[in-house]
Formats: sequence, structure tokens, C-alpha cells
Amino acid sequence: MTNDAAELAKLLRTSGPAVVFTGAGMSTESGLPDFRSAGGLWRNRRFEELASRESLAHRYDELVAFYRWRMQMLTEHEPHAGHRVLADWQRRGLVGTLITQNVDGYHTSAGARDVLELHGTLRLCRCETCNAEATAAQFLAPNGEACPCGGRRRPNVVLFGEALPDAALSAAVEASRRARLFIVLGSSLLVSPANLLPEMAIAAGAPLVIVNRDPTPLASRATLEIHSSIGEVLAAADEILRAG
Repeated sequence: MTNDAAELAKLLRTSGPAVVFTGAGMSTESGLPDFRSAGGLWRNRRFEELASRESLAHRYDELVAFYRWRMQMLTEHEPHAGHRVLADWQRRGLVGTLITQNVDGYHTSAGARDVLELHGTLRLCRCETCNAEATAAQFLAPNGEACPCGGRRRPNVVLFGEALPDAALSAAVEASRRARLFIVLGSSLLVSPANLLPEMAIAAGAPLVIVNRDPTPLASRATLEIHSSIGEVLAAADEILRAG
């Protein structure tokens, strides 16, 4: 891994600032489950069934219970070393735009700024009727799913059957098209349209770095592909950068 970390550090020095795109593998290193994996079950129900517009409309109590459990889980885990390294690299100008498919909010908790959360965030919920936002803590409180206006609150995430937020997606597309270096961390690059972002960066001439446990469809087009722990790779590259 030392050679890979050294190559990543070299690319950051020579090609940055990087656009960074993170997926579920970034979250699982904090101990959070990947609900899109083969084992993505909760009370013997598939994630795709629970996190859907249909559940919101017809199985609201079950959706609330599932997302309360997920929100509570966030308080029992924390950002890992990789989250903190990225936030520090952003402060140092090595990373520019940070795009994520994750809804845990850990990039922001670690100190990253202006994170483009393509699938929303579990740190907030909103009322279906008046659209007023509330915190996860308010949603977790007794009767917290009820808005003072009389409407029902829902987690502020993109459910199956809903489109990605226009503003975040547009900003991510613009950043990808202007990228000088594009780094993918913990994404299978199988979920559309977010998996098109690294292709936009390649088309713009940016080197592509992929750090993921398993091979991805863009492996053959990557300048550097690393199959290892994200936190360990980023920490090792950071040590090299700090050593000069």
C-alpha cells in the first residue's frame, strides 16, 4: 500500500485540487451497514422496500421506525480517519469539491465544508405539508414525527422513486466537468446518475483514482486503483504529504 499511497500523494501535489466522490464504503469503515449490499435487511425487509415513496405513503409507521433506528445508529458511531483527512485536505486546498452518496453527515461532522449530499442527510428531517426542517434529535423525540403544523415529518433523504436534488446534482456535474483530479472512495460506481460523474471528469482530462474494496466498471480507465481500507490509504498519503 505504501507505493499506492505515494502515487496518490504525488497526484494530489501535481494535479489537485481534487474533486472527491464518496460512496457506501466510506460509511462502512465507520461501522455503519451498507443497506444496498446483499445483506441489506432490517427486520427481514429489503432496504429498497423500506426506503421508498410507497412506504412513505402506505407504511409510514414502519418507515419512521426504520429511520429512527438509523438516526440513532449515527449517534453510536463517528467519522473515521479518512473523513478527517479529507476535511483537512480541503482546508489545505488539496481537495476542492466533496460529493457524497452517503446520508450520515459524517463529512460535515469531520469538518468538511459545503458537502454536496446527493442523497440528502439523516441529520435533518422535513414536514411533508409545510416543508419546515427539524433536526434528527427532534425526529427521535416522542411523537417527533408530528410537525406542529399537523403534518408528518420524513427524513431529509432521497427515497426510492424520488429524483436527486437538482441543486446538488447540478453542482456535482459542474465540479466533475471542471475536475483536475477525481478521486472515488468506496463506491461501486453502479448507481446512476452519480456513477456518470467520474466519466465526466475523465472526459475533461482529469486523472481518476479509485479506492474501493472491489473492482469497479471504470477500473480500466483509472490512473490509479487501490483495493484497500480508505482510512488507511488516506492516512498514509497524508503522512507522505506532510513529510514533504
